[in-house]
Amino acid sequence: MKKISALVLGDVVGQPGCRALFFKLPGLIKKYKADLVVVNGENASDGFGILPEDAEKFFSKGVDVITTGNHIWQKREIYPLMDKENSSIIRPANYPPGVPGSGSVTVNVKGEDVTVLNLLGRVRMGMPVDCPFRHSSDFLKKHNKSKIVIVDFHAEDVMEKESLAWYLDGKVSAVVGTHTHVQTADERILPGGTAYITDIGMTGPKDSVIGTKPEISIERSLTQLPLKVEVADNESVIHGVHLLIDAESGKAVSIDRIVQSETGE
Repeated sequence: MKKISALVLGDVVGQPGCRALFFKLPGLIKKYKADLVVVNGENASDGFGILPEDAEKFFSKGVDVITTGNHIWQKREIYPLMDKENSSIIRPANYPPGVPGSGSVTVNVKGEDVTVLNLLGRVRMGMPVDCPFRHSSDFLKKHNKSKIVIVDFHAEDVMEKESLAWYLDGKVSAVVGTHTHVQTADERILPGGTAYITDIGMTGPKDSVIGTKPEISIERSLTQLPLKVEVADNESVIHGVHLLIDAESGKAVSIDRIVQSETGE
């Protein structure tokens, strides 16, 4: 059985998250014998969006595909890279037609086509995007020929995330949640062979509020003032999952959580 080993790592937050990723990723690739590395980079540059120079460094360290979410639009400098043909920087596919970039990319891994599809949730996201359920179904019917499909579902609501995973069970290899920055402990393989986890977590500062300085988050809560958050700067932790996928069937063989300290083994 030919297996595809994939690392999918969670939302990289600011320079502390980038620092941990760049330092630890080569070792993680070696440890897991990774054939594919997918990283959500929508918070990489100062906590909002990603700049071209940061994206290029992601790729230089072994990242194959950068997925994103609702904050990708904060750094307009990235738009030209997203607009390149077959760009490996993708944004949620269910934004309206005409926005920069593409919502999916297909890469060759060990002679197999592997498609990464990015989707955005609608529940408690404040984003009037197209339905991720219908969009993913239409995509699989009309545009995708890969047996192996990994979905990054950037969403807030647990019910919406679980529902999409069950909706796509047996049709895609994995549905992994991003956006909340807190890793969940519900990783499993659904009956149809789709690997699932509600949220893979964050790659960013450990002593923080989802990557930001706690004191500012506390003041925002106490005063209800729209204070600008700032990325915390302390030791970071890498969160994500390791997937093993059967190349012939496209079904997941295993899903395991990753928690890797910036300074630990």
